[in-house]
Amino acid sequence: NQRTKSVYTPLEQQFMEIKARNSDAVLFIECGYKFKFFGDDAEIAAKELNIMCFMDHNFMVASIPTHRLHIHVKRLVNKGYKVGVVKQMETAALKAASDNKSNVFTRELHALYTKSTLVGEDMEVLRGKEDAAGGDEVSLEAHGGYLMCVHEEDSGAKTGITYGIVAVQPSTGEIIYDYFPDSPSCSELETRLEHLSPSELLIHDTLSERTRSFLDVFSSYYKSADPIRTERIPDPLPSSQSDANQILQEFCNSTDETFGSSSPNSQETLLQTLLTLPLPVQKCFISLQKYLKDFKLDKVLKLAGNFEKFSTIAKFMKLNGCALQNLEILKSQCGSRKGSLLGILDHTSTPFGKRLLKRWITQPLLEKREIEERLKAVSCLSALSSDQPLLKSIHRLLSHIPDLEKGLCAIYYKKCSTVEFLSIAKALSKLHDELKSTELNSAKELAGSSILSRTFTEVPDLLSGVEDFLNQIDEKAAKCGDKTKLFTDPSKFPPVLTCIQEIDGLTAELKEHRSEIRRTIQHPSVDYCTVSGNEFLIEVRNAKLPSVPADWIKISATKQICRFRTPFVEEKFKSICQWREKLAQACQEAWLEFLDIFSTSYTRFHRAVKLVANLDCIMSLATVARQPGYVCPVIKKETEASSVLITQGRHPVIDVLLQEHAQYVPNNTELNTEGPRCMIITGPNMGGKSSYIKQVALIVLMAQMGSFVPAHSVELTPLDAIYTRMGASDNIYKGRSTFMVELQETSEILAQATRRSLVILDELGRGTSTHDGVAIAYATLRHFIDQTHSLTLFVTHYPSLAELERIFPGHVTNNHMAFMTSDGDTELASVAMDTPAVTFLYELVRGVAARSYGLNVARLAGIPINIVAMAAGKSHDLESEIANRR
Repeated sequence: NQRTKSVYTPLEQQFMEIKARNSDAVLFIECGYKFKFFGDDAEIAAKELNIMCFMDHNFMVASIPTHRLHIHVKRLVNKGYKVGVVKQMETAALKAASDNKSNVFTRELHALYTKSTLVGEDMEVLRGKEDAAGGDEVSLEAHGGYLMCVHEEDSGAKTGITYGIVAVQPSTGEIIYDYFPDSPSCSELETRLEHLSPSELLIHDTLSERTRSFLDVFSSYYKSADPIRTERIPDPLPSSQSDANQILQEFCNSTDETFGSSSPNSQETLLQTLLTLPLPVQKCFISLQKYLKDFKLDKVLKLAGNFEKFSTIAKFMKLNGCALQNLEILKSQCGSRKGSLLGILDHTSTPFGKRLLKRWITQPLLEKREIEERLKAVSCLSALSSDQPLLKSIHRLLSHIPDLEKGLCAIYYKKCSTVEFLSIAKALSKLHDELKSTELNSAKELAGSSILSRTFTEVPDLLSGVEDFLNQIDEKAAKCGDKTKLFTDPSKFPPVLTCIQEIDGLTAELKEHRSEIRRTIQHPSVDYCTVSGNEFLIEVRNAKLPSVPADWIKISATKQICRFRTPFVEEKFKSICQWREKLAQACQEAWLEFLDIFSTSYTRFHRAVKLVANLDCIMSLATVARQPGYVCPVIKKETEASSVLITQGRHPVIDVLLQEHAQYVPNNTELNTEGPRCMIITGPNMGGKSSYIKQVALIVLMAQMGSFVPAHSVELTPLDAIYTRMGASDNIYKGRSTFMVELQETSEILAQATRRSLVILDELGRGTSTHDGVAIAYATLRHFIDQTHSLTLFVTHYPSLAELERIFPGHVTNNHMAFMTSDGDTELASVAMDTPAVTFLYELVRGVAARSYGLNVARLAGIPINIVAMAAGKSHDLESEIANRR
């Protein structure tokens, strides 16, 4: 060490060598019963984990106990660090028997972890949350757990870019890809980021400045509470389609076939899938494969059956990033699930059911048949009373199930502990038995729903054979993680059997040797004992020490006795220890072989888990349906004119939040492409206009995802998209003003909306001067009415827009939120201005509201009375001036 002029210890030298190869990771170094940190890693650990660090020899040092590894790894990973776990590769017994027993223990990098790659035997993947020191919790549920790679290519247009993306969730095996053109605002890319909510982004060096800037902003500013981890990577090598195809072919052939040729995960299916992908998507795939290889997780990319294209227009309703944010579908404005639609609808019991419900909410269905199938399943379960045997069976079935999706993936990677395997296998066996008996006993209740009957009949067949795997392992040994006693029939693994036989033979020799020991010390009942882990010790009282031969080896002593081993015992015991180490290695190899055999059934087990997730989501929606005031929507044929007819509808979230304090005021909605397709809504500030239009959108979304809705009745034709332009917010970090944000979002809606879309525009034009704002609002609204023919809800404070009802009779209706006024404040009376107090009725009625009563809101907000009075006077003067001009 040039700075301190001291010599590095062997352990420090070992750390420096490993650190040089993994400079971007915080390293946990196994040292006996502790994991140690050195240098900068120790200071990071001390800061982030709230532990002590101190100078020891040449480095700052910190440490944690081994049993807390998974908690502290999760803590650092959650804060965005890349973490490496370095383990001892040899035990004390093997070390003592080796030629280099005086050297430092051999250590190697055992595993790497980041936010999206937290999969490993040490990480206890089946636990969603961990109680950590100090009572805090460690959770990685804030993001979706996706690792996403983005690549772009110039589409030839002056401003257009085409993106290729691949998002993989290593913990569950999901792989989502897409290839799409995008506008300069990157709205399509933002939509996919909002839907997938990745934990990590791989960013190619060749990305344009605009795309890199957008991703940097999205990663940090938009997700400031829990930033997305980003990793800069070089552009993948293939410059042509043929080069990419060759690399992909080598990847497909790189390992033995795990699945049969008829499996959706076969090598042939995988290759066909990869070769049909566009080049930018292939480049993302190659980058992900190289990145995941360091984590030993690239095997996930071989699951061809898990490949899925991001939701297409033909299959799901389109909900872009703006709609997800403005309608507070996944999280509320404060970033919490509470107060969001997902928070209200989520009554799932399983982690994999919870993930699927999120997808259902963000991907409402488009086909009448599929929607009605889901509604029928919800109706079947919601109609059952709580004491119905079928409902009890399902509740019992879904309760206390571990995360089977993550567990199956951990087994597939061969990164699963024996405890976790036992938990997964027992849960699958329970599902098999319960569903089989329930299907036999509840055929009548299930007959009404094809989804339910399919689940109860298919899952038992898919899970057949699980019991055979359970029978091959010893439950007690699995629970304590003892792989040397794990297999009930070691003969299936010859190397394991050989080790066991050798150990048994040596143990038998030692037992026979006892008679010679007894004769030597003249003690007929003496036997071997174990003290502090030291086995095969012979205890001799001090009074009989003269009878102990000189070649006996003294191991330990107390005031009363001494403990020895004979040379024969010492030799045989060393051999036993060495064979035990060989047994441990053989059992580890047998364990990996056992997991490989189990993984050949991954495809059908995973299919069964997906069906159970479906059942969990149906149960969740059935819980919602049983709430008072919820009805089953009527879905009309897609061929009919687009329409939404809601009677006495309520906002699903606000209705729940108000239950304890007040009653939500229901309202009606009637929209039809061939009839009144546009509702212009005016009214006082804080009168409930925004809540009303959100209510309509959420009811439509809920109906198309297959949920009951909060209303007296609902009829609608499936809509292809919900577009929203709400709120006045600038985006300084993107260099976009309030008005620029308004117009860019409106421009995209104008380009994409169809006659089957629901368009919601809230106060368009308020980001600029009144005249320009009115002009833009008028022209835009007229386009939707006259050209697009989409179903439109338009909130405005511009009374002049009301004349569109006269221009398009039968297609446009003027509406406002009802209110009552009372005499103004006496303090304002002194300035002779009438500023009435407004009582909101929150009821939608026909007609135009003449005023917005903004001064009333100013008073409620606590603006000083003298300022409100001055504003009232100025308002009165302006109104008089305009009246005189007329």
